[in-house]
Amino acid sequence: MNESMNESPALFDPNARPSLVGKTRAQLAEALAAIGVPERERRMRVGQLWHWIYYQGSTSFDVMLNVSKALRAKLAETYTLERPQVVAAQLSLDGTRKWLIRLPPVDAKDKGAEIECVYIPESDRGTLCISSQVGCTLTCTFCHTGTQKLVRNLTAQEIVQQLIVARDMLGDFPGLERPEDGGLIPVGEGVRPVSNIVFMGMGEPLYNFDEVNDAIGVLTDGEGLSLSKRRITVSTSGVVPQIAPLGETSGTMLAISLHATNDELRNKLVPLNKKYPLKELLDACRTYPGAANSRRITFEYVMLKGVNDSPKEARELVRMLKGIPAKINLIPFNPWPGAQYECSDWETIETFSDIVFNAGYASPVRTPRGRDILAACGQLKSETEKLRARARLALDDEA
Repeated sequence: MNESMNESPALFDPNARPSLVGKTRAQLAEALAAIGVPERERRMRVGQLWHWIYYQGSTSFDVMLNVSKALRAKLAETYTLERPQVVAAQLSLDGTRKWLIRLPPVDAKDKGAEIECVYIPESDRGTLCISSQVGCTLTCTFCHTGTQKLVRNLTAQEIVQQLIVARDMLGDFPGLERPEDGGLIPVGEGVRPVSNIVFMGMGEPLYNFDEVNDAIGVLTDGEGLSLSKRRITVSTSGVVPQIAPLGETSGTMLAISLHATNDELRNKLVPLNKKYPLKELLDACRTYPGAANSRRITFEYVMLKGVNDSPKEARELVRMLKGIPAKINLIPFNPWPGAQYECSDWETIETFSDIVFNAGYASPVRTPRGRDILAACGQLKSETEKLRARARLALDDEA
């Protein structure tokens, strides 16, 4: 199912009121200072705004009854609580949801960048796959997202706003109703619609380190969105110099987009390997702060038919990860238009998985989700015009 939203192009307005949604505590303090809130009051006022924006999911300053009427009026004159625009929404047959989100223009030349994020429901969790860049600076040959050039980094505010949009769309704030979903959104004691975050959308998170780190601070703040650091996973293709700092500052889980057991092949699949070869990458993993059997590093391995899926490579994978607290995610290749690879046969995947499992590593085979809406791993790419055309056709068929 496709839903086409407002398709009008975004125009830059230098006089537009900025949104406070997605800002850090320090940025909220700066916003309050700009409208004359005394320094002695700012910490308290930041705490109030934080509660209403991130815990309650407020869309209006009027509901903030513990904030003075005069301050509410001043806030409304100067700022908004607007979210980025959802220009298209898709629902997969398996319950996966993909949203195309348009960000406000940052200058007169910008028509409004667009990013994709994906929500994946499971029986015990709801995972939101978010983007850290508009496009991607890497050119991994098996990844659809990598065929789109990097436009710019996302700000921490824009990263956080993806979760806010998802919670709005899923009715995941107090007072919001959940959409009719046929039981596809996980519910139950201790299970929220969005309980896990993975930085596996568009972009390389560690090439946008500072903004990603600030965003994680907002996502994990216990007085607001309150996500556990152990339920946030940052995936990297191997930006070695930033791996240790990630563990030291954010404390999140780490995932490595690996996909090969030798430099020659990985150079082709993940060209970043030419800059940071396997030995350097694995050494960084062995010393990752906090890595332990209870906090294992996930190694992602896409299964490409006749390329990296032999029993020999499975045994080499086990050998090279020795000494690293690791879990190995085997990912059936998700096809996309123009891809040069095919997915490994299921029997081949099972043989590979058995070798890894018998060596003592958890080796789950990731169930492909959202393939029918190009929302599965490696498929994200903002092909906006095609997506909108499909959406219009679907709406015409329903009419």
